[in-house]
Amino acid sequence: MPIVSKYSNERVEKIIQNLLDVLVEEEATPDLALMCLGNTITSVISQIPESNRAAVVDNFTAALKKTV
Repeated sequence: MPIVSKYSNERVEKIIQNLLDVLVEEEATPDLALMCLGNTITSVISQIPESNRAAVVDNFTAALKKTV
């Protein structure tokens, strides 16, 4: 059964493109881009209730591993 997102593909793609545009505009090298995105992810995760953070991180890292 396919996973259904509550967000439209168009919205997701627009946000991704905006993030990538900033990295290109800043001429961020891959290591700088990863550092910035990693810090952004940490900031987003800190907004999640502490009791749920470990599960969110586990799910996120598992999904990331599947994409590479």
